[in-house]
Amino acid sequence: MPTLRYERKAYESGAQVVAGIDEAGRGPLAGPVVVVAAVLPYPFRHRTLNDSKQLTPEVRDELYAELTGNPAVAWAVGISEVEIIDSYNILRATWRAMQIALDHLPVKPDHALVDGLRVPLIGVKQTPLVRGDSRSFSIAAASVIAKVTRDRRMLQLHEQYPQYGFAQHKGYGTAEHLAALEQFGPSPVHRRTFAPVRHAVELVQTEFFAEALAQV
Repeated sequence: MPTLRYERKAYESGAQVVAGIDEAGRGPLAGPVVVVAAVLPYPFRHRTLNDSKQLTPEVRDELYAELTGNPAVAWAVGISEVEIIDSYNILRATWRAMQIALDHLPVKPDHALVDGLRVPLIGVKQTPLVRGDSRSFSIAAASVIAKVTRDRRMLQLHEQYPQYGFAQHKGYGTAEHLAALEQFGPSPVHRRTFAPVRHAVELVQTEFFAEALAQV
């Protein structure tokens, strides 16, 4: 379960404001990557808050409402859309979204606890934590807000493109999603630089040229 161990270390080292940073949506074939920066009150205690992947959707929604409705919790969202992902690659797009989230926080952090590996050029001192969303309350809070924010965005995209089943798989490469890609080709919100989507594009192009040649 997460604790305040790393937040406490940062504060004891002189930090004034410590933010946790986490993302949702690096792996899917469609939709944006969403990053959240969250600053919790210190001290902070919670019995349920954990890595969003360890929680049910119902518990995530409850925690999202609790965290975002608490005036003592500062948080901000950074989003990189599909166009940014395809232009810069998913890693750089995630870094970009991190900087946006940090820049939009209502308080200026001087230390960031980052889920995963060190991030270049985010402008504040950082502590990278592998599996940080299960080790730090601040990162866990960011994890929950990011996951719920992105899931809700994918539900909106499902309304626009219901044939792909975004409401069920949230853009991840499930068997059902891959079958829909093969049947319908990619939508405007698919990541065309990701191999399964690129394959679907090539398949559509091959079929198009085959039909064109047949008509000559």
